[in-house]
Amino acid sequence: MIYLLDANVLITAHNSYYPIDDVPEFWAWLLHQGANGVVKMPQENFEEVRDGKDEDLLCKWVTAEEFKDHLLFDEEVNPDLVARVVAEGYAPDPNDQELNDQEIAQIGRDPFLIAYALAAPAERCVVTTEVSKPSVRRQNRHIPDVCITMGVTCYNTFQMTKALGFKTGWSK
Repeated sequence: MIYLLDANVLITAHNSYYPIDDVPEFWAWLLHQGANGVVKMPQENFEEVRDGKDEDLLCKWVTAEEFKDHLLFDEEVNPDLVARVVAEGYAPDPNDQELNDQEIAQIGRDPFLIAYALAAPAERCVVTTEVSKPSVRRQNRHIPDVCITMGVTCYNTFQMTKALGFKTGWSK
């Protein structure tokens, strides 16, 4: 299984429960899992983190060569799958006003993440901090709900770390 990270996995971990300078084991573990091909981050989601504040530790961490070598997902997205995710997962029938108002553009990069997983759904899992909210519709749908619609497995950070056996002292 390849776990594909949403940008919010890194952002939330750093800002909340695993700050880079307080829990360096988590970040080293991510690099290790990436080097083994188990955890990856698509380019589109990487850009969301990279485009953060330059002085931020997380921005510095993701722009390091080690991150790019180990965690960056080396695959081009299939544009047909992105279109399918948008059409089936978010807005199957966007009207002219929605397209003109660019409401569909509000979806952001989430359809790319889901499309990467949809390319091999038995072998890939989306990881996000978003939680299911089935009442939300169209461009505001949450990743877990779109994944359900598309038949893609979706985990939160803690489900991934449990599945992969993360613990402090993992490298000993």
